[in-house]
Amino acid sequence: MGRLDGKVALITGGARGMGKAHVRHFVAEGARVVFGDVQDDKGAAVADGLGGRSCRYVHHDVTSEVQWASAVAAAIDSYGQLDVLVNNAGVLKFASIADMPLADFRQILEVNAVGCWLGMKAVIGPMTAAGGGSIINISSIEGFAGAAGLSAYSASKFAIRGMTKVAARELGRFGIRVNSVHPGGVLTSMTLGAAGAVDHIDPDAFVKSMPLSRFAEPVEISRLVAYLASDESSYSTGSEFVADGGLLSGPGY
Repeated sequence: MGRLDGKVALITGGARGMGKAHVRHFVAEGARVVFGDVQDDKGAAVADGLGGRSCRYVHHDVTSEVQWASAVAAAIDSYGQLDVLVNNAGVLKFASIADMPLADFRQILEVNAVGCWLGMKAVIGPMTAAGGGSIINISSIEGFAGAAGLSAYSASKFAIRGMTKVAARELGRFGIRVNSVHPGGVLTSMTLGAAGAVDHIDPDAFVKSMPLSRFAEPVEISRLVAYLASDESSYSTGSEFVADGGLLSGPGY
């Protein structure tokens, strides 16, 4: 028996990094999953690797309201219902406020914050019809504390934190729970490949600042997300769940 037996989940940004870990872990826990991304070759490879019966990949640009409708329809057409949304898709660029082009700032807000808002809006109808559901919005420790070079990313992650609380207030009467997850210290391809990352991250210093003194494996975040997707978290909504190796617990000295 899996923790997510009988659940149908829609996961964004599932072609790589934490999103890929979420997809694999949800399937291992018994869920049927529709997941999207804009990196179609990588997304198709993830689906093929899982056999195809319990998951389906769809092209999904989270800034498009039309593509949100298509992704939700794919979940319902494929599996008959929609119980869980994991708003995981995100982009990251490092640049000081002085150096960041306005277009980059807007793109990060569009993908990370507007995409999350569109996702919540898109699933209200089917989750209400099903009698409830669980929405998990992936924020970050940058939704609690600023970091040099991450003005746009921090703005988007603070926004997700706030929207989560508003949505929990609005949707609780429909049986829909909404929570945010705040990872920190997870080395993914997005982080390592982000423009400017080398100039802003010292991995050794970062690890030394954590009580657990190590980076997280993506699946360690996926386990927390699966808990929030499951009925085991039935009384949790509007809450913030931090998984950061203790990084926010205090100064690293």
